Amino acid sequence: MLRAERAKTILEILNREFPNPPVPLDHRNTFTFLIAVMLSASATDKKVNQVTPTLFDLADSPEKMSQLSILQIKNIIHDVGLSNSKSKNIHRTSELLVERHAGKVPSSFEELEALPGVGHKTASRIRSRHSYPSSILSLGSFKWLFG
Repeated sequence: MLRAERAKTILEILNREFPNPPVPLDHRNTFTFLIAVMLSASATDKKVNQVTPTLFDLADSPEKMSQLSILQIKNIIHDVGLSNSKSKNIHRTSELLVERHAGKVPSSFEELEALPGVGHKTASRIRSRHSYPSSILSLGSFKWLFG
């Protein structure tokens, strides 16, 4: 069996056995999922889930998030760690989503990775959950999504 055929078979089994796996990060939409994943870098999912309700009550869209100040975002996410850089990245990412993507989270790796604070691992998680559910994941992302 060729590698591509094995991958397809494995993907079919995973989709059958785990048709809609739960995600450990609380979110309301694709944008809030992106923000939660950005916050999860060097933080526990539990800690992220403690701060995101307050943040998402104020801003659950790129338009609303870009209206918050960096200091407001930083004060809310402070307990997650790395709040200086994360608050700046969240704010600028929100602005760019409004400016370049009509307020929508893009689906391509190139567009996602062009956003501040979004690397390949974050882009993979966004794509696997909201853009291309049948995408092949890294082992770390697989464990994160499926436990």
